[in-house]
Amino acid sequence: MDDPLAWLAETARDRRAAGLRRVLSPRDVVEPLVDLASNDYLGLARDPRVVEGAVAAARTWGAGSTGSRLVTGSTRLHAELEADLADFVGAPDALVFSSGYTANLGAVTALSGRGAVVVSDVAAHASLVDAARLSRARVVVGRCAVPSEVDAVLADAPETRRLVVTDGVDSVDGGLAPLVELHAVCRARGALLLVDDAHGLGVRGPAGAGLVAEAGLAAEPDVVTTATLSKSLGSQGGVVLGSDAVIAHLVDAARAFIFDTGLAPTSVGAALAALGVLRAEPDRVTALHHAAATVAASARSAAPTLGVAEPTAAMVPVVLGEPDLAVAARDACADAGLRAGCFRPPSVPEGTSRLRLTARADLSADDLALVDRVLHEVLGPIVGGSPARSARPGMASWTEQY
Repeated sequence: MDDPLAWLAETARDRRAAGLRRVLSPRDVVEPLVDLASNDYLGLARDPRVVEGAVAAARTWGAGSTGSRLVTGSTRLHAELEADLADFVGAPDALVFSSGYTANLGAVTALSGRGAVVVSDVAAHASLVDAARLSRARVVVGRCAVPSEVDAVLADAPETRRLVVTDGVDSVDGGLAPLVELHAVCRARGALLLVDDAHGLGVRGPAGAGLVAEAGLAAEPDVVTTATLSKSLGSQGGVVLGSDAVIAHLVDAARAFIFDTGLAPTSVGAALAALGVLRAEPDRVTALHHAAATVAASARSAAPTLGVAEPTAAMVPVVLGEPDLAVAARDACADAGLRAGCFRPPSVPEGTSRLRLTARADLSADDLALVDRVLHEVLGPIVGGSPARSARPGMASWTEQY
């Protein structure tokens, strides 16, 4: 009989030949590298107050939540976090999930379904893509960054239940969705707008309340926001924010909520503490943007031909082209003392493999000086006279896919 796993070896060879093989690299407790690869944008993951929030929650509530949220997995601590998150963002209500991924799965599938249409951005995060696939709705994929195109799709859609989904801040290049214009189109066409603000919470908006709050849309009844607690808040978990009616529906219908074990109390306690730090120290958001601008200036100086743009969020994309070039740059940075993110297909389109440098609010002047030195040492020899590349190449017209 044929080996049912023989195809795995062939697939692995193909990935290796294309420069797309991935390996796990466990970190040590003490990191010798300056970290520009993590999503710990505000530097709170190891903040003593956040760690103590996790420890105190473990002592009070135990290590695990003991069940799904509808059985024994909801504690008073979960309710406190939901109320605090809704108040901070300016939304009517909130529901905490075990991850940002499950928050997107739960929200998209529960708010669409058979007989609905989901209009999804071509660059949407994988969790939104998977949610659309699971929704059983008709899915149309294209450019939510161009609201007039969304309007045209909705105008032709026969479905009365309509959901438009997009990232607020693009997770790879930091591009900002035109939320005000997009919401106007959705309202005119009777569509619900769902915005994944994972990379906007703690980064954009008043005191870090997020891009949806910055656009003045957090309290609108036809806007739903999702976010993760594992980036700016340095913890773990996800949240959906929206109207009371939306949250009540998710409790009844979101399978990723109903059938999943509740978020561990340690993560809830850490997120609550991190939110308290952010409220007390909003200057962390300013420090983050200063660090991102400094990193971008260093990359631009080191490789002028790459056209590194001024950042609008925490990430600074340095597009190099082919996967092996991006891997070589990442490894050279590590050898010189800098940990850089490396994004290759399918995380990014073909021909746009890159370093993704993510700034943090707690980077010191010495850290930024090392970043500048390493980027000049690494990018110049690797890039040479290569022409500038676009972080987001031209996208195809609207298509039904997924």
